[in-house]
Amino acid sequence: MTKIRLGTCSWKYESWKGLVYSDRARENYLLEYSKMYDTVEIDQWFWSLFGEDKVSLPLNRVVEEYVRSVPDDFKFTIKVPNSITLTHFYRKQKTEALKVNPHFLSISLFEAFIDTLKSMHDKIGLLMFQFEYLNKQKMSSQQEFTDKLAAFIEKCDPRFPYAVEIRNPYYLNKAYFQFLNEKKIGHVFLQGYFMPDIVEVYQKFRSMISAATAIRLHGPDRGDIEERSGGNWNKIYDSRDEELSRITKIIEEIHSKNLDIYANVNNHYEGSAPLTIEKIRKLLASDTF
Repeated sequence: MTKIRLGTCSWKYESWKGLVYSDRARENYLLEYSKMYDTVEIDQWFWSLFGEDKVSLPLNRVVEEYVRSVPDDFKFTIKVPNSITLTHFYRKQKTEALKVNPHFLSISLFEAFIDTLKSMHDKIGLLMFQFEYLNKQKMSSQQEFTDKLAAFIEKCDPRFPYAVEIRNPYYLNKAYFQFLNEKKIGHVFLQGYFMPDIVEVYQKFRSMISAATAIRLHGPDRGDIEERSGGNWNKIYDSRDEELSRITKIIEEIHSKNLDIYANVNNHYEGSAPLTIEKIRKLLASDTF
């Protein structure tokens, strides 16, 4: 049975005490978290590329700890390591020459990553491939990108659900969504980071959404809200009620297609991911919705 799952991006925040956590939460944050939510996004494993011969993958003991901490019906949405999704290494200075990442879309590295998750396999909701903004130096065209991704996906284990997040606004077109549809891959709708409004994108391509989908709610200005909050993520700083109402309708419509839908909320969206989720829950339960 498909579900609407609401959760947060990461979960270890002291300032959620009273909203999500008790005074004893430090013993196992995820255990307490999973009593309120049925999904969470793991982004810590994304940061994995530290050199040509230095790639970090999840530790088995950590994966097993996460699995033990959550109930049977809990699902993780997992950002695939950036050692697989980066075309080139990050540069400290823009004037530095680009250095090719030899692990880009490496099926052997991806299989090694999947193997580290073996105790978590039945709790994987989505494996999300997040690609950075791909300029012409990094990717000559959208066609080159989809060709490379198609060749990679064909080698991936079909048991797992996959989704793609891109940071190129002009890639969000008919050809891209047709590609996802044909490959039975989900799209990750990102609200924030200078990407177009997800409601507008969804309305254009709603007929081509045919796989498990994620909606990631991030605010437009991470630095500003971090400064104002001072790291206290227990109140709303930027209310986005009208936008949330429209996004909730998308969540409902995608689910009505008999698809799993994951809404991953970041503190940077309004100031407190748990309070934003509370708003979404009320909208979903509203008689007028």
